[in-house]
Amino acid sequence: MARCAICDKGAHFGNNVSHSHRRSNKMWKSNVKSVRINAEGGNTKRMYVCTPCLRTSLKNGLIERA
Repeated sequence: MARCAICDKGAHFGNNVSHSHRRSNKMWKSNVKSVRINAEGGNTKRMYVCTPCLRTSLKNGLIERA
């Protein structure tokens, strides 16, 4: 599973608890996208960014999409 390059967010693990209180393993995957970003020197770079970081970074001008 990919991890966010900005906030290091990845998959989360826990228990899925049924009505009868039986427990099984559960995995929550974060919404991580592969994005092409303009890097220094006019080069493009591909990195994984989660959607909350992508929204705030584009709004604040921290990163620029290619």
